[in-house]
Amino acid sequence: MEKTNQDKTDLRVDKWLWAVRLFKTRSQSAEACKKGRVLIDGHTVRPSRLVREGDIISLKRPPAVFKYRVRGLVEKRQPANLAVNFIEDITPDEEKEKSGHRNLVVFSRRDRGSGRPTKKERRVMDRLQDQG
Repeated sequence: MEKTNQDKTDLRVDKWLWAVRLFKTRSQSAEACKKGRVLIDGHTVRPSRLVREGDIISLKRPPAVFKYRVRGLVEKRQPANLAVNFIEDITPDEEKEKSGHRNLVVFSRRDRGSGRPTKKERRVMDRLQDQG
C-alpha cells in the first residue's frame, strides 16, 4: 500500500525546503544544508535529516537568519499560493530589516576588459558575497 501525504510523518529537509519554495532547486537546498546554513532546533543538519511538523527551521542568509515553523509536510513543489499552507514565518522583524539592506552592502566592481578574475580574486568576491 502506498503512503499518501496525510500518512507521512517525516520528510527530507532538502526536499521540504524546495517544495515550499525557500530555494529554487533541490540541489540549492541540499547545498545550503551542507554549508551549515540550515538549522533545525539550533543544530546544523545534513540534507537527509528528516523534518516533522512543528520543527523550527533556521535559514542563514547573511546578514539575516530567517526562522520558519513547519506546518505541514509536502513532497511535491507547490504553487506559491499553496506553499504558505505548509510553512509559518516566525522571523523577528529586526532580521527581516537586515535582509532589506543586503543588496546595498554587497557590491563588487571589476574594470571592463580586465578578463576573468583570478582564483584569489574569486575567493575574495565569494567571501564578500557570503558576508553581505
